[in-house]
Amino acid sequence: MSKHIKRSKKAGLPPGTLVHIGEKRSEKNRIRLINYDDTNCIDKEIGTIADYCAAKTATGITWINMEGIQQTEPLLQIGDCFKLHPLVLEDVMNTDQRPKMEDFGDYVFIVLKMLSFDQQGGIVAEQLSLVVGQDFLLSFRERESDIFNPIIERIRNAKGLIRKGGTDYLAHALLDAVVDQYFVTLEKVEEDIDQLEEEVSADATPKTLQKIHKLRRELIFLRKAVLPFRSVISSLERGESPFFKQASRVYLRDIYDHTIHIIDSLETLRDLATGLLDIYLSSVSNRMNSVMRVLTVIATIFMPLTFLAGLYGMNFKYMPELEWRWGYPAVLLLMATVGVSMQLYFRKKKWL
Repeated sequence: MSKHIKRSKKAGLPPGTLVHIGEKRSEKNRIRLINYDDTNCIDKEIGTIADYCAAKTATGITWINMEGIQQTEPLLQIGDCFKLHPLVLEDVMNTDQRPKMEDFGDYVFIVLKMLSFDQQGGIVAEQLSLVVGQDFLLSFRERESDIFNPIIERIRNAKGLIRKGGTDYLAHALLDAVVDQYFVTLEKVEEDIDQLEEEVSADATPKTLQKIHKLRRELIFLRKAVLPFRSVISSLERGESPFFKQASRVYLRDIYDHTIHIIDSLETLRDLATGLLDIYLSSVSNRMNSVMRVLTVIATIFMPLTFLAGLYGMNFKYMPELEWRWGYPAVLLLMATVGVSMQLYFRKKKWL
C-alpha cells in the first residue's frame, strides 16, 4: 500500500503549476507512440516535440502512452501540441486525484486508479490519466507495467475490432484492462481472508491482529479507489461525452456491471474482515478466561492449605499437636485430602 501523499508543497502556488505530488520513482520518462488504422500500424518510442506534433497530424488513431510523470518538460510539450488545459497537466502530475471525468469540449479527461502487486505481494496503486480526443488518446502512468501489453498485441496483430474502432473503443479497452486487474486484486484479498480465518481459528497471535488491520486498510483503500470509478463509467455510459459513440456504450455498460460487482464484493470482504476482528477478540478473550479460570482454581485449592500451614506455623509453646509423634504426617494427609477433594468438586462442577 502506498503511503499518505502530501500536498503541502503546492500550498500558495497558482492553479496550473506543475509540481509532482506522489511517490518519487527512479524511472525516466518513456513515451510510446502507436498509430494505426484498418490496414497499417506504427509502434515506436518518441521523445521530441517534433515527434509529438507529427503524431497529432498523423492519420488514423494515435495513442501516446507516457510512463513516468515526474519530469515537467515532456508534459508541457505534449500539452502544447494537443492544446491541453494547464489544469489537466496539473492533475496528471498530482497522483492523489480522485477518480473523475471532465469534458473540456475538444477532449475528455479521465482519472482512475490502477492496481497491481509488489514483490512482497502487497497492493500497489498508481494513477492512470487518459485524454480522449476525436482521433487521439493520451495515457499517462506513474511507472512501467505490462497491463496494457495484451491491448498493444491486439493492435499489432489486428485482432478483434480494435483496429476498426475509434478512440472510444481504445479507451474502453484500457478501462476494461484496469477493471480486470481489480478482479485479480479481489481474488488475492479473498485468499488472504481465507488464510486469516484459518489462522484465527487455529492459533491467533498479535501478528495475526496486525495482518487483520493491514487487510482492513487495504479494503478501505480499494473502496476509495473503485467507488468513484462507478460514477465515471456511469457518465460515459449515459452518453454525456460526444467522443463515446452509441456502439461503445454497450461495452461501457459491461464495464459498469463489472464495477458494481466489484463494489458489492468489496462490501462483503469488508464485513468478513470485521468479522475476523471480532473472532480474534473473542478468541483472545476466551483464552484469557481459560487462563484466569485455571489460576483461580489453583489459588482456591491452596487457600485452605495456606491456612493450615499458617496455623501450624505459629510459634506458640502449648499446641496439642506439637508433641504428637504423628502430627506432621497427619497434617500433610489432611492437606492432601483437602486439595484432592476440592479438585474433585471442581471437576464435578465442570470448572476444570
